[in-house]
Amino acid sequence: MTDTEKQQVFEKLKREKKKLSSKIETLRELTKPIPPGDEIGRINRMDAINNKSVNEAALRTSEEKMKTILLSIENYETPEFGICRKCGNPIPFGRMMVMPGSSTCVSCAGF
Repeated sequence: MTDTEKQQVFEKLKREKKKLSSKIETLRELTKPIPPGDEIGRINRMDAINNKSVNEAALRTSEEKMKTILLSIENYETPEFGICRKCGNPIPFGRMMVMPGSSTCVSCAGF
């Protein structure tokens, strides 16, 4: 990966971090407990509980992705950035742009 490509991946990582931060904040608001005293009706309460469960799953996924993004940003200056942690080969630029937090190449990701 060239220095220019590496810089493009880094910029993409920063954009992803910003976008994820906003999404996580929104999901945290949506996953707050539903007070039992709220008069929203039985059916609406069931819908609210179901939606809360879906949002909690999305929050967990987003938080995991954020950890990956933050780790990649932290490792940006190291020689290991853009190198597959399993086989040691360079991760293709295209993969890094699609999945900027990738730590493995396509071949090793399936194992």
